[in-house]
Amino acid sequence: MYKSIVIGTGPAGLTAAIYLARANMNPLVIEGMQPGGQLTTTTEIENFPGFPDGIMGPELMDNMRKQAERFGAEFKSGWVERVDFSTRPFKVQVDGLGELLAETVIISTGASAKYLGIPGEQDNIGRGVSTCATCDGFFFREKKIIVVGGGDSAMEEANFLTRFGSSVTVVNRREELRASKIMQDRARENEKVLWALNRTPLEVVTEGMGLKGLKVLNNETNEEELIEADGVFVAIGHTPNTKFLDNQITTDDVGYIVVKPGTTETNIPGVFACGDVQDTRYRQAISAAGSGCMAAMDAEKFIEGNMVHDWSESLGK
Repeated sequence: MYKSIVIGTGPAGLTAAIYLARANMNPLVIEGMQPGGQLTTTTEIENFPGFPDGIMGPELMDNMRKQAERFGAEFKSGWVERVDFSTRPFKVQVDGLGELLAETVIISTGASAKYLGIPGEQDNIGRGVSTCATCDGFFFREKKIIVVGGGDSAMEEANFLTRFGSSVTVVNRREELRASKIMQDRARENEKVLWALNRTPLEVVTEGMGLKGLKVLNNETNEEELIEADGVFVAIGHTPNTKFLDNQITTDDVGYIVVKPGTTETNIPGVFACGDVQDTRYRQAISAAGSGCMAAMDAEKFIEGNMVHDWSESLGK
């Protein structure tokens, strides 16, 4: 029986583990397929407070893990196959570890950025290919930038990146954009935003140690073209990592966990969500860490209010 199990080890999960451990709750943290979360695929991070010279993503995650361990958090690797939140204590089935019981569960499994799945893309993540304009836009001052996508996120990122780049070219598979009219209008009114519509991305092309551009197929002429750029930002959406919950938690239409405003509380008392798995707007390391702190404090308060519960009754059921 654990007082709290934290599922996921990104900034949210590790911050929750730090706070829980300092409160003598001895949390168990389940590391999945990507310990440290998406930041382990990021090179230099310059917008996380406390590091005036920046810090590498893997180093930041390793430091947070060591800090949690220092206060007594326990880490185990495994893939959460399913959970049972119908009764307390909650049951968490982990591949290789079996069934674990917990008084509270904090879900911090994040959201995975959708990628194009074209040659050269994965090889150049953090080396010119990015899925986060706010994280990496600073590195492309006076550079040519490409944004792939046609939704609101793509329009927002294109506008944001014009603060840094000399030009931003929006590449979309179709002639029509999915973005709302107001977001399209904002992008079209921006003189630094260029358009390459009705073009299908084929390959991220490199030259030497850097990017040369994006090879695309012109769907009208059926000819291949190279759009030169120093950076390619993929903005085709995110997928929250919530399939293992099997609809036991209230989520929105996309799959993001719905929490009570101003808290990390889900519709199930004792189950909390933090980080990108419940954040459809900010998706930043610092905001994820902040929500991890909130989740730990919410879990601690929940346990304090339920100390007299007879767990043997639930276990007997």
